[in-house]
Amino acid sequence: MTPSDSPRAHPLAAHFTAMARNNAWSNLRLYRACLTLTDAAFAERRVSFFPSLQLTLNHILLVDRYYFDALIGGGEGLTIFDNELPYPRAADLWDAQARSDQQLLAFCESLADADLRREVQIDRGPAVGVQREDVGSVLPHVFIHQIHHRGQVHAMLSGTSAAPPQLDEFFLAADAPLRAAELRDLERMRGPRWAALP
Repeated sequence: MTPSDSPRAHPLAAHFTAMARNNAWSNLRLYRACLTLTDAAFAERRVSFFPSLQLTLNHILLVDRYYFDALIGGGEGLTIFDNELPYPRAADLWDAQARSDQQLLAFCESLADADLRREVQIDRGPAVGVQREDVGSVLPHVFIHQIHHRGQVHAMLSGTSAAPPQLDEFFLAADAPLRAAELRDLERMRGPRWAALP
């Protein structure tokens, strides 16, 4: 780590990197539970805003893709939502979400504090037009959105055979042993070849 890469040099950008890593870690834990379910249990109707694990987790992925596309100026915009259920099976959805999480983490790792002021154009459709925000406003919105809907998934898992995983053991030093193995798994997944979860 060079001085310019130090969290002290760019403390806010470093915080967003930590949040992106937390996001990837939380999804790893959540999907390990979901992948123990049958496809039918994953798709079963439940009480929530999006009334299944399947629909909620697909929604998280699509919104991640939508805002990431805006952050990098990809130009896909609202076409990302043309198919609201691109991954009916948990295994396929996990593969897509894990890749999305790694892209977001790499993006956050590339930021300096000054980059957080860069303008982001968000396609809101013909009724609203293009919304202009900055990177430093879009990223916390993305993280809050993920946390909000992961909480719904966590609650829905309570009605399944899969135990809802603990999702708040990430930042405190005292919890380090509880997350160490999964953080090693995440680092392995960052390589050019990585295996899906067992």
